[in-house]
Amino acid sequence: MAEERRIQKQYLLASDFDHTLSFNDSGVILSEMLGIDGFQAKIAEISRKNFIQQGGELSYLLLHDPEYRQVRSHHLIAVGKKIRLKANIRLVSQLLNSLDGYRFGFYVISAAPEEVIQSALEGIVPPENIYGTRLNYNEAGEVCGIERVCAGYGKVTVLDELQSSMKLGRDQVVYMGDGSSDIHVMLHVNRYDGLTIAVSEAKHISQIAKRTVLSDDSLSVLVPILEEILGWQSSRIRALFEAHGFTVQEWDKVKTDWLTIEPMDARETAELQVTQ
Repeated sequence: MAEERRIQKQYLLASDFDHTLSFNDSGVILSEMLGIDGFQAKIAEISRKNFIQQGGELSYLLLHDPEYRQVRSHHLIAVGKKIRLKANIRLVSQLLNSLDGYRFGFYVISAAPEEVIQSALEGIVPPENIYGTRLNYNEAGEVCGIERVCAGYGKVTVLDELQSSMKLGRDQVVYMGDGSSDIHVMLHVNRYDGLTIAVSEAKHISQIAKRTVLSDDSLSVLVPILEEILGWQSSRIRALFEAHGFTVQEWDKVKTDWLTIEPMDARETAELQVTQ
């Protein structure tokens, strides 16, 4: 009861999986494991034709591509064990929840198959806090349908359901991601004054996110959370890291301007000289 009284405000911290909590792409690892070539070309073709929301291309292949008909749930579990995770994922929510007056519920929302994410994050994130693409299997173990794809606007739907079930205000949501499948959900969170964090320099996502953090350590996302939500200064943030046995060796804040400059043709140059 005393602990509950100290909690002043709760937040929902939601994260993508591939390239956000990991260094790998689930589809690439699955294709390499099964000896299937041309995965990236297949993905590019599906994206070009807009068959499915961005991020859901692997699910489309599992359901429709003959080469991927051999995939069974145990293959997806094996893929999860091969994925290289970023450091200290478990400590993200532990450190945040050690702060007096705040409680952060950590969830994963990703287009990757649920079996992959649960396998990769076993013992780190509870299975009930993982929302990935949910596949249906027939009696032979083949993928025969898709119950849910957490890609594109599908992520918005899951996030809204979580926010509603937790009875949180829309401004009590933090989302972090890295790619095009996160655009819809980041725009949605920004609209209601939540916090969005990009973990990639990709222009299509870093220009939308309120903050961008680049690091191989998952603890890096604490910086924008502590600055934007708790209003902490850098000295206090460093002290928190040091209190838990970590040292921030490099911390560069850079504002980036993206420019594309093309030379004028000869006619435009001549006109410019005349007007001068």
